[in-house]
Amino acid sequence: DVADQTGIDQLMIALDGTENKGKLGANALLAVSMAVAKAAAEESSLPLYRYIGGTNAKTLPVPMMNILNGGAHADNKIDFQEFMVMPVGASSFSEGLRWGVEIFHALKSVLKKKGFSTNVGDEGGFAPNIQSNEEAIDTVMEAIHASGYKAGSQITIAMDAANSELWNAKKKKYVFHKSNGKELSSDELVKFWENWVKQYPIVSIEDGMAEDDWKGWKNLTDAVGSKCQLVGDDLFVTNVTRLQQGIDTKTANALLVKVNQIGTVTETINAVTLAQHNGYNTIMSHRSGETEDTTIADLAVALNCGQIKTGSASRTDRIAKYNQLIRIEEQLGESAVYPQKLRFGK
Repeated sequence: DVADQTGIDQLMIALDGTENKGKLGANALLAVSMAVAKAAAEESSLPLYRYIGGTNAKTLPVPMMNILNGGAHADNKIDFQEFMVMPVGASSFSEGLRWGVEIFHALKSVLKKKGFSTNVGDEGGFAPNIQSNEEAIDTVMEAIHASGYKAGSQITIAMDAANSELWNAKKKKYVFHKSNGKELSSDELVKFWENWVKQYPIVSIEDGMAEDDWKGWKNLTDAVGSKCQLVGDDLFVTNVTRLQQGIDTKTANALLVKVNQIGTVTETINAVTLAQHNGYNTIMSHRSGETEDTTIADLAVALNCGQIKTGSASRTDRIAKYNQLIRIEEQLGESAVYPQKLRFGK
């Protein structure tokens, strides 16, 4: 019975019998779980977002558009993995998306003028041979200004530092091995982020500390958590046990939701509900390797996540999600809500 989403998902979890779905694999479970949800939505003659989210499903997500890449995603000297823009000042999702697309094209022009390559990476962002983290964020700021938008009030910056990649367990230091080789202690990295949040219109930092540096994460939360979204990706891995630890210790204030990390629609709903009930923001996310499946667009609206991370303004696997969100916004009409303010903490 496809109407029994929870029952079918629980049956598959029991059949797998491992904590990390190592026997059947999270991707295999997710394919079945999503097929069940889609079949039930079809049977009910409802769009997927409405079937899962009910009448309250009306919040369109603010896109986090990954326009410049470094870290493991690029062959350059930028240590941090993703520099994203968020059109927080737009009045609707479609307007916000247009702003993001305009900045993406402005960035292309800025990079061309500087003589950089404009090839795009897996997620559709540019990966130019920029020489430092500072030069990277300054170039993004230049693109925002070149496109005629105001940084801070209309467009803000979101970072995915992926700092588990910089952590050297032997030295117990964060090593900026791609740019200048600088080594920072956990406390020094917190200071670094404090300065950047003061200097630039950064409203979100994902994986600002390494996944097992709980003390560093806690210090970062205490330092900037009241004015900046601190997103646990590697920290929480969409796992309710790790998320509960974060909630109990007041560490980070947002959850990145990757459906194929957790493995079923039911567990995704449970993780998002736990986060939201405890004042944590939620961001629905794609993966680096994607398909043109648009389920995460529907889930973002169904669960009122308020934010989505699904790449840049290029590559059809990324654009497919944006197009679906435009369609959902059109269906919702005047009842569609576009959140213009990010809230932090409880």
